[in-house]
Amino acid sequence: MIWLLLLIALGVALAYRRAASRTALTAYALLLMAYAATGGAWSLFFVGALLLAVAGAVLLNPPLRQEWLSRPALEYFRRVMPEVSDTEQAALDAGTVWWDGELFGGRPDWSRLHGLPPARLSAEEQAFLDGPVTAFCALCDDWRITAVDRDLSPEAWAYLKHQGFFGMIIPKQYGGLGFGALAHSAVLNRIASGPGGVTAASIVAVPNSLGPAELLLHYGTDEQKQQYLPRLAAGEEIPCFALTSPWAGSDAGGIPDYGLVCHGPWQGSEVLGMRLTFDKRYITLAPVATLVGLAFKLYDPERLLGGGRELGICCALLPRDTPGLEIGNRHWPLDNPFMNGPVRGREVFVPLDFIIGGPRQIGQGWRMLMECLAAGRAISLPSNTAGQATMAALASGAYARIRRQFGLPVGAFEAVQEQLAKLGAQAYAVQAVRQLTAQAVELGEKPSVPSAIAKYYCSDTAQDSLRRAMDIHAGKGVMLGPANWLARAFQGSPVAVTVEGANLLTRGMILFGQGALRCHPYLREEIAATREPNAALALERFDTLLMAHLGHALQAGARSLVLGLTLARWGDAPGDAAMRRIGLRANRYSAALALCTELTLAALGGALKLRESLSARLGDVLIALYVVSAALRRYDQEGRPGEDLPLLQAVCDEQFLRIETALDGLLRNLPKRPLAWAGRLLVFPLGRHARAADDATGQKIAAALQQPGGLRLRLAEGLHTDAASPLGRLETAMVQAIDAEPLLRKLGQAQRAGRLQHPHPLDRIDEAREAGVLAQDESRQLRAALEAAEALCAVDEFDAGLERVLSRHA
Repeated sequence: MIWLLLLIALGVALAYRRAASRTALTAYALLLMAYAATGGAWSLFFVGALLLAVAGAVLLNPPLRQEWLSRPALEYFRRVMPEVSDTEQAALDAGTVWWDGELFGGRPDWSRLHGLPPARLSAEEQAFLDGPVTAFCALCDDWRITAVDRDLSPEAWAYLKHQGFFGMIIPKQYGGLGFGALAHSAVLNRIASGPGGVTAASIVAVPNSLGPAELLLHYGTDEQKQQYLPRLAAGEEIPCFALTSPWAGSDAGGIPDYGLVCHGPWQGSEVLGMRLTFDKRYITLAPVATLVGLAFKLYDPERLLGGGRELGICCALLPRDTPGLEIGNRHWPLDNPFMNGPVRGREVFVPLDFIIGGPRQIGQGWRMLMECLAAGRAISLPSNTAGQATMAALASGAYARIRRQFGLPVGAFEAVQEQLAKLGAQAYAVQAVRQLTAQAVELGEKPSVPSAIAKYYCSDTAQDSLRRAMDIHAGKGVMLGPANWLARAFQGSPVAVTVEGANLLTRGMILFGQGALRCHPYLREEIAATREPNAALALERFDTLLMAHLGHALQAGARSLVLGLTLARWGDAPGDAAMRRIGLRANRYSAALALCTELTLAALGGALKLRESLSARLGDVLIALYVVSAALRRYDQEGRPGEDLPLLQAVCDEQFLRIETALDGLLRNLPKRPLAWAGRLLVFPLGRHARAADDATGQKIAAALQQPGGLRLRLAEGLHTDAASPLGRLETAMVQAIDAEPLLRKLGQAQRAGRLQHPHPLDRIDEAREAGVLAQDESRQLRAALEAAEALCAVDEFDAGLERVLSRHA
């Protein structure tokens, strides 16, 4: 038994260190000789020696290894791996592998994350955030936008154009602001947290996201750039981009919209062009757009261009006055009236020069979209939803301190504290994810997988945060009107969940599906080797990759087992004690993800594409590891404040629980049960141990959210908190309420002693002053605090007729 344990321990140690084949065989030979020298059974010795000899002959002899091991594996690989379509290949080729590759590989190098430069805005960017962005937020009135005008005011639109909001990503040489990704994200984050909310943030986001400006910058001809970019930067052109159709939503590559290459009249001449037929919907800014970006498939039935008939997806720019272009009426997205509507056209003739990049970019549209989508999705929706989630947390904390029931602030009750703790942790996490992902873009990455994670996590979390905030606000949050700062964000939260790849699709197919092919250290190259037409070269390449892949899989299994047995008590992770402990646990789960990826691929092969439930669970693990990484990065960058440690702990505990739940679900449902049993032994050798944060941690977060101070200030950094804004007024009233609490206790004591009789709190103040319970200045202070609380807790009243309601508040 001892020798068997030594045999297993040696195997685990060699796999953990990823020893070379020659080293491993030598180590086993030495163990075998030690076994014989200590009186071991000669029969077992000879069996072991024979096995070692066979293993050495195969592993150390490349021709023999290729014939006996790699060739059968290559044939099996060709059978089980799916065909990768052209659109899938374009999506895979479009982005870069960044920190997601570290997490996927099973051995994250934390120095790479913590060695990133500080995420700071330039002086010019900060001045824009503090000046024009704050001024724009002050021009917004949520109720007027959503219930009266159904749009931004003309003054707000003019201000956006005049101050260059629509040209944030356009370089200064074309008249734009030339801001980086961090500034772009910070602007949207602040706008979304203010009284313009979803509507204002969406209007600012679209011109700076996937659309004409970004496509022109990367792919446009010099003539197109000079023609359009200065006008876009100045707000003289309002862009939209038409991709989604009634027949193709999440499956954007399946758009039925098409163009036919042909000759036709254009401005008095016969030119070579294309006739476009399209039907698009859900196009943000379409109703007010003057320049329409259009995605379609181009065909050349007469082969006028000298190539094939099917030319692929193209992107073109159509001015609003293009003959035949029809911009339809408005859609109405959940009472958040950012401009959105359909775009249609039938046999609209335009020259080939209308294609972005000109004729040389024919057929490159899908690649263009995928390359730009990574950057756009990394910023727009994560920034908007992070701003809303953080606003919900701060507003709920202040409201819970102001609103009193049963003689106490409602935030004193544990049921409310539980929700506040979740809100605080969620706000901390979404802002960390927003900033880390935007910084990746700032550093020149095209983070396809992190951008999908950020979009999914921030939008999903914001929706949950707004639901929790609504629970705390209760009737105050339900009653619509000028006094309600929460309802429109709550109503609009599904918008971010469903656009730019619905979250169901993102979680079930994109995150792990693309993540596995893009981030796996060997899988993508192995698939490429199977397509190599030269059989000898294909076998040689696959053999090299297979040996490396097997070493990677064995190491992942060994690391998962060892870190599971030790409960991740040792290893490499930087930072203080709290950071190190979290980093070590993340190491364990990263190894488990790498192992379970191998087990799932072995069990299902290409069929994994059709098993979204299993793929989604692996995606959940990747999401959670990324969130933990972002939270660690934020905590470190902000100087590791002790007051924020409960937030960090709550975020990471929640994500570790999510990881264990996902891995447990995967192993319970993996089809080939022996693989699942082996996986459970290696992933959970001592069972599951992850737990959500305890009540004491949650109560610390809830308390910090209900009082001014460092934690609340750090959460509020970058948000719109001017004194006149909802968050500013709540902050002022919260301070007044805290200062008045000793006076309320005086009143309570006097009332219990029978000295005060009046039932109404405000009238009781006068009674207390007359009875000598409160001094004159104390009564004034308490009245001011209660009146401020009453004003903020008040809800609106309307006439029964809707038209009278709207006209009265116009």
